Amino acid sequence: MEKLSPLESVTALEAKLGMAFANSALGLAAVTHKSYSNEHRELSASDNERLEFLGDAVVDLAISHRLMEQFPSATEGELSKLRALIVNEEGLARIARRIGLGDLLLLGRGEELTGGRQKNSVLADGLEAVFGAVYLSAGWDKVLQLVDRLFGEALEGVAQGRSGYDYKTRLQEQVQLRLRQAPRYRVLSETGPAHERVFEVEVTVGEDVTARATGRSKKEAEQAAARKASVLISDLDKAKLPD
Repeated sequence: MEKLSPLESVTALEAKLGMAFANSALGLAAVTHKSYSNEHRELSASDNERLEFLGDAVVDLAISHRLMEQFPSATEGELSKLRALIVNEEGLARIARRIGLGDLLLLGRGEELTGGRQKNSVLADGLEAVFGAVYLSAGWDKVLQLVDRLFGEALEGVAQGRSGYDYKTRLQEQVQLRLRQAPRYRVLSETGPAHERVFEVEVTVGEDVTARATGRSKKEAEQAAARKASVLISDLDKAKLPD
């Protein structure tokens, strides 16, 4: 792709975000890498490091907000682990690539020659800078809207047990403490063509807890069912606590 001018980069970014920056200098700073500002001091262009600092906190807060809504029974430690599965350099860079952010960044010659547009660190920092600029320009509601659009798949993956978080192990630990027995998993059905199979799995814990879930594989369905059962057990334990 042909390199864009600073104005073209900001305009393209606004189109991808579906918003115009109240102050175009914010958008320009968001896409300006330090290497570019160092090589173009005559432009007095601000780089994106300060916005990255702010955006890091903004993204953390927004993802934490959505995770607390999705997992009302999760502990602080569990929420922190889930957030770390989503907000990390690789995950942020993946989203940056999806929206083509690398093509919009203003990079210095050295960074350009060393493949900066594809570096996870550059892309992740750039995405955080964009969120910092969005927050300053349009506020918290716009940040949440953007998080829902860009991180929706990752958040859904966490909710459905596709994130790599091992809900089966967590459930096993809970059940061992309560009943000193193992959860029982059973495949209820397999539907759909071979390339799009859907599995429905049921997990039973003692006599009080039964949870069902579906997934694109038996493992995925078991993880999702284990997550639901784990939440049910946590709710039961809380209900038994004295007022």
